[in-house]
Amino acid sequence: MPRKPSLLIVDDEVSVARTLQMVFEQEGYAVAAAHSCAEALHLLGNGGRYDAIITDLNMEEPDIGLDVARFAGNIKPKPVVVICTGYASSDNTRKALELRVDYLATKPVDLKELVPALNRMIAHRRDMRVAK
Repeated sequence: MPRKPSLLIVDDEVSVARTLQMVFEQEGYAVAAAHSCAEALHLLGNGGRYDAIITDLNMEEPDIGLDVARFAGNIKPKPVVVICTGYASSDNTRKALELRVDYLATKPVDLKELVPALNRMIAHRRDMRVAK
């Protein structure tokens, strides 16, 4: 039996994090949540391994979600990274792309798009690892 895909959700709005957690748990994911960049970096820095990370862009500071994406980019194997924001700018979008973020979602997030997109990205990443 294949293991459940693991997901870290990072959002300072507890209701948003809980909603995403419930949605992805119903999809068969093992989900952890962090409510700040510092909490997410602590989880990731202490051996937390996830197939994917969904992070809000603006939490305790503007664009702080980029710190989560930057840290995730150095993890091996690299998780799929999704940034969600209600306040995209050309500057933070460019920075996210430079960090090789896998998906940018605009709030309010369309779960009918995000869920299958995340499923595809995780499957593709796993297929690429197996092919090596």
